[in-house]
Amino acid sequence: MRLSEYVGHDATGLAALVRKGEVTPLELTRLARQAHDEVNPRINAVIEFYEDAEAIVGADEGSFCGVPFLRKDTGAAEAGRLQEEGSRLFKGCRSNRDSYFFRRARDSGLRTLGRTTIPELGTSGFTESILHGITRNPWDLERSAGGSSGGSAAAVAAGITPLAHGNDGGGSIRTPASWCGLVGLNPSRGRVSGGPDSQDESFGIPREFVLCRTVRDMAAALDVFSGPHAGDPFIIIQPNRPYREELSRPTGELRVGVARTKWGEVDLDPEVLAAVDSTAALLEEMGHIVTEIEPPCGLAERKRLRLKILHGRFNLRASWLEDAARTMGRAINADTLEPINLKLHEYCRNPSLFRAGEFHEALRTLRARVGEAIHPYDILLTPAMPTAALPHTGIYSTPNPTLSATEFMEANEALYQYLGVFNVTGQPSVSLPLVQSKSGLPIGIQVVGRFGDEATLVRVARDLEEARPWTGRLASVRAGAV
Repeated sequence: MRLSEYVGHDATGLAALVRKGEVTPLELTRLARQAHDEVNPRINAVIEFYEDAEAIVGADEGSFCGVPFLRKDTGAAEAGRLQEEGSRLFKGCRSNRDSYFFRRARDSGLRTLGRTTIPELGTSGFTESILHGITRNPWDLERSAGGSSGGSAAAVAAGITPLAHGNDGGGSIRTPASWCGLVGLNPSRGRVSGGPDSQDESFGIPREFVLCRTVRDMAAALDVFSGPHAGDPFIIIQPNRPYREELSRPTGELRVGVARTKWGEVDLDPEVLAAVDSTAALLEEMGHIVTEIEPPCGLAERKRLRLKILHGRFNLRASWLEDAARTMGRAINADTLEPINLKLHEYCRNPSLFRAGEFHEALRTLRARVGEAIHPYDILLTPAMPTAALPHTGIYSTPNPTLSATEFMEANEALYQYLGVFNVTGQPSVSLPLVQSKSGLPIGIQVVGRFGDEATLVRVARDLEEARPWTGRLASVRAGAV
C-alpha cells in the first residue's frame, strides 16, 4: 500500500483491508510513521511517536483491527507512557495504569502509536504551549487547529492516522473538529467510562472520545468505547442495538430546533450563519420539521451561570494541581505553569471567592433552563463555532498572557458559546464538516441530541454526510499529497 492510498481510507476501511489480508498492521504502522515524518514538522501535532511503535500489538479481530491511533496528552491514559498535560509541571510524568478507554482501544484492534499536543492543562481552545510550541491547522498553517484536542485533530486532518483520541470539557473535541474539517462527537455524560481513575470528573462535564473523518467511524467508535465499568457513578441507558446498525435504519421525521442568533458575546460570522441556514434547509427538504429557536436563556444570565461554573471547575483543578505538585515534589510557580494558568490557579483557589453551593446551583439552573427551552425538539442545529479557524495571535490565542483570570474566563465563555452548555447538560453533540468558507476553511455545524440518544445523531449525521459529502475536501497539508 502506498502512502497516498493509506490516507485515502478511513479507519473502518483500513480494518477491512487488514481482515482481508490485503495489508498488515505492521505495514499500517510504518505508513503512519511515514505520514508523521512527512507532515508533522510542519503542523507540530504529534509530540511523541513511540520508539517501540512497530512492536505494539492489539486484538487480531475487532472493528479497528490493525488501525493506527494516537493519544491526547491528557485524560485517558496508557500505563507506563508519558502523560505531561502539556505542562512543565508534569514534565516526565508517566501513568501507572491503563484507563478503561485504552483497554477498549486495544481490544478493538487499535494500535496506539504516540501522543498528541494540547494547550497546557487543556485550558484553552488554541493548542499552543511553552512545553511543545504551536500546533498549526493543516488547512492554513497561520490559523489555529483549535483545542484542546488540537494535536489529535491536526494529525487526523493531515493523514497521520484516520482517527485519534480526544476529550471534551467545554468544546475540546468539537472546536478542533469544526476548524480542521472533521467529525467530532462529544457523547452523553456516562456513555464512555472515565474509569478507573476519573469516573465522574467535574461531575461528568468532560468526556472521552475520538476525532475522525467519517460518520461510520464515529458509529464504530461508539460501539468500541461505550459501556459502563465497575465504580462508575451511574449507568446511562444502553443502546437498543450496535450503533453501526443505526447506519442502515431510517431516521423518521424529527422536530429540529435551529439556533440562528448568538448565544454569547462573539458575533456570528455571516458565512457561519449561511452554513446553518443551508443545513436547516437541507433538513427541511428531508422531511423534518424545522423551527428557529431563541437562546435557552438570556445572555446576561447565561454568562453569569457559565462564569460560576468555570470558576468552580478551576477551583477543583487548583486542589488537584496542588496535590499533584506535592506528590511530585515540585512547586507551582512561573517556572512550572504558564502565565494564565498561574493566574487562574491563584485566583480560583481563593476560598473567599468560591462557594460550592453557588457552583452546584449554577449547574442545576443551567441544566433546567436549557432542558425546558429545548424539550420540544428531537435535535438542535447550531453553529459549532461562531467563526472559522482564527489566527494564532489575538485575544483568544493560547492563552493571551495579558489577560487576567476573569478576562480569560469571560473570553472563553464568549467564544465557545454553543459548546460548553451541552457539557453541563450532558447531552450528546457532534460537529460535522458540512460547509467550507469562501477562503476554503472548514465550517462545522453542531447537531445536538436528547440525553442518551446518540442513535438519532448517528442517523442524522449519516443523512447529512450522504447529502453533502465532505471526504473529497482535503487539507492543504496532507501526507502523500506530493
